[in-house]
This record gives sequence, C-alpha cells and structure tokens, in this order.
Amino acid sequence: MKKNLESVAIIGSGVAGLSAAIRLALQGKQVIVFEQNPYTGGKVTAFEKQGFRFDMGPSLFTMPHLVEELFELAGRTPKDYFQYHTHDEVCRYFWLDGTQITLYPSVEKNVEAITTVFDKESGKRVRKYFDDARKKFELTAPFFLESSLHKMKTFLSPRVLKVVSEIPRLGLFSTLDDQNKRYFKEPKLVQLFNRYATYNGSSPYQTPGIMQMISHLEHGMGTHFPVGGMHAISQSLTKLAKELGVQFELNSKVEQILIEEKKVRGVVVNGAKRKFDLVVCNSDIKHAYQELLPEQVRRPKKTLAQEPSSSALIFYWGVRQTFPKLDLHNIIFSEDYKEEFDRIRTNGPFWEDPTIYIHISNRLEVNDAPKGKDSWFVMVNVSYDQGQDWGDIVGKVRRKLIERMSAMLGQDITPLIETEEILTPPQIQHRTSSVGGALYGTSSNERMAAFLRHSNKSSSVKGLYFCGGSAHPGGGVPLCILSGKIAAEWIEEDE
Repeated sequence: MKKNLESVAIIGSGVAGLSAAIRLALQGKQVIVFEQNPYTGGKVTAFEKQGFRFDMGPSLFTMPHLVEELFELAGRTPKDYFQYHTHDEVCRYFWLDGTQITLYPSVEKNVEAITTVFDKESGKRVRKYFDDARKKFELTAPFFLESSLHKMKTFLSPRVLKVVSEIPRLGLFSTLDDQNKRYFKEPKLVQLFNRYATYNGSSPYQTPGIMQMISHLEHGMGTHFPVGGMHAISQSLTKLAKELGVQFELNSKVEQILIEEKKVRGVVVNGAKRKFDLVVCNSDIKHAYQELLPEQVRRPKKTLAQEPSSSALIFYWGVRQTFPKLDLHNIIFSEDYKEEFDRIRTNGPFWEDPTIYIHISNRLEVNDAPKGKDSWFVMVNVSYDQGQDWGDIVGKVRRKLIERMSAMLGQDITPLIETEEILTPPQIQHRTSSVGGALYGTSSNERMAAFLRHSNKSSSVKGLYFCGGSAHPGGGVPLCILSGKIAAEWIEEDE
C-alpha cells in the first residue's frame, strides 16, 4: 500500500479525534473515525428539551484561532463553517456575604474593578499579577502546550534554554494558592484566582504555581462563545472532516486494538476485526490500557498511577424567568475553599459548602431559551466516581444549590425550574469512557504532572498514537485540538 494511502482508525470523535482526523486526511490518509455514541463530539455535545437548548460539556471557549486554523489548513474560509461571539465580560463572582465583582478581558478594567471592590489591593500589584500570568503563558505555551514533551528535539530548541533559566520564577516549586497569596492580600481574591486550578481538574492547594498562566487565557486573550453553542465546534469540524473524505461510523464501539509483534494491525469494532495501518486512540488513557490494549503491551506505570482529575455534577435547568444579575459565566464561591477541595478529594460532605458555577448560554445565543426564560447549566466540582451513592449525593447537592442560589438572587428558584436533566460522574464515564468520569483524565496535583501525561505516540507499539484530554498536553477544547495536532505531526514525521 502506498504511503499516502495508509489507513487510519481513530477511536473516538471528541475534539482531539476530529483535529487529528482533519490533519491526517490532509496528509492523504484514509481515515475512519469510530464513535460508540450516535453522535460526534465526545463531551462537546448538546440536547434540547421543552424549547431549551443546553451544551452538555465544556462551556468556556478560548483560543478560537485553533479551531479556525483547521479550516484554513483545508483551504476553507472559517466563517463559512464556524462563527463566534466575543464577550465583553469574563465572569461575575459572588460570595455569600454579598460581595460581588465582575472581571473582564482587559487588565485596566480589572485593575479598576478589583481596587474598587477590595480597597486593600493596590493597582500596581494587580497589574503585576496579570503581567506575570501573561509572561508565564507566552514563555511556556510553545514548550508545554504546542510541542511534544516526548521528543528530544523539543528539548534541543533554543527557547527551552530560556524556559530553564526562568524556572525559579515560574512557580514550579510552590502551589497556585501560595503564588496567588504573593500578589493579593484579600482572601476572596486569592480564592477567585485559585479557581483556575479547576480548569484541569486539580486543587489550587496542590497544583504548581505555574498554573497562574491559565488566567491569561481569559483576561489576556478574551472569552468567546460559538454561534450555535459549544456544540457548533464539534459539528463544524465533523462537517469539514467529511468534506475531506473522513468516514464516521457511529454506534461503533471499539472493543480491542489488535497488536502483533509490537505493531498495530487494526481494531475490533462491534465484534468484527478491521485491519488498519495506524490507530489513533482518542479514548481515556486508563480505559485504553484497561480495556483496549492486550496485556503484553508495556504499561506506563507512573502515568497510570497518577491521581484522576475531579469530575462534575451538572444540573440542566430550564428556568421560567430571567435574572439580569447573572451573565454568561457566574460563580458563587464557597465560604471555605480549602475545606471544599479537601472534602472532594476524600469523598467528604462537599455539598455542605459547594462552589457553584452557572452558565447561561442564552445571554449570547438568545434562541437557547424561550423568550423571558433562561437555560441554566449549573455545575459543582466533585470527586471522580469511586462507587459513591450518587442518588443520595444528587439530592443533597440539589437542595444546597437551590438554597444558595435563592439567597443570592433574593427569590426562591424552586418553582421556577420548568425542566431538569442531571449528569453524574458514572454517566460521564458511560458516555465518554473517561474512567470514573474524570473530566481531564489525570489531575495536575504535582509539580511534574505535565511531564507525566501520556505521550501522543506509543513507545512500545509501532503505529499506535494517542490524543485527547488524558494525553499530552491536557484537557479542555484548546488543548485537545493541540493534542490531535501533535499526534498527527508524529505520524507525518514517522514517515
């Protein structure tokens, strides 16, 4: 078979799988994507109920250029397939004592907002925080996010020497909480910026201080929302992939990756053997080693031993009233953030004092809810599934959410909930094969976590590659797109 006609099986149609599929099709490969669900997109999917539309998974959209790049590579005009709103707010934050603040994708507006609400903070210190977050991102993103940490040439790049020289100032040897306390005197502000640890399913009291750079994605680069909702990302990429000749087989569960003499031979799908030259696994790494790969394939013990990331408990509520107090993204903070994270890690009663995230997509996509009503995506961070009694937990969390939100809004929201769906960690695992429903595969609760994420190429099986939230560089829409890119680049280089 000619090189440009190599056949590739991609396991899973999440954003990373779609990213890899598009790039491999452009390389001239014959690509088939196998998806166990009746839809493409993985976690980036949606549903409608009684006139309300809800995105089921990710709700925050940053770095839209990574999506646009895929269309541009294919010679398409991105806006013909995919468009998005650019929002003028990042998030509205609320505390139980009545304190409120709104932050923006603007350093100067944030300095004004923070120094107005918290008079003990100085504008100079606040500016330095955002400036340092930007510097950390710009310095490390090309190394930690856009390149493989498993290629020698990555470490031979001149820019790596600059990263190494800056290590003492990157926060690798302190926690995010320690780092934030160096900038802010107000505990509420420390709590606010600690929340960025949750963007990779980690604890701010364990994840390294370099994660400060995550805040730059919102405050330095801006927040956006796709026209048609987050679901439009996966569907527009699916459309492009099909135009490039990628085939999709839905309701097709891959049950095994076939290996002979340390080389990929194909996959078993719905009980049938299918031959392929290459396999790209866009499935959870732990699921791949537990369920798909034969025992003789060497296991990456350190990677598989890492602590799973947190999961989520999500309530999708159709609400028969709008609240101007709430915007696209909203956070109601717990009173004791450290205790909350400790309880999540130990399966304690975290529902007694949860931090609540409320996403209301119809603030920008007005057709996501009937006129005069709201589509609420209400989420709390929870531990990955370890056999907990989720029926009992759901009831307790729901009562606490209604209590907290009603107090903040000054109105009992119970009679306003017109329709409801609930997503639990076991359901997340069932739909996405994420072990325990962990949203990001493994957490980043240790200093070297970035180096322990699974490589995008197998070191022991020829023709086997990995992408997705549990592989390098991590979870979330932007990083998954980059993960698919790195996997496709590995394949091209290996030829």
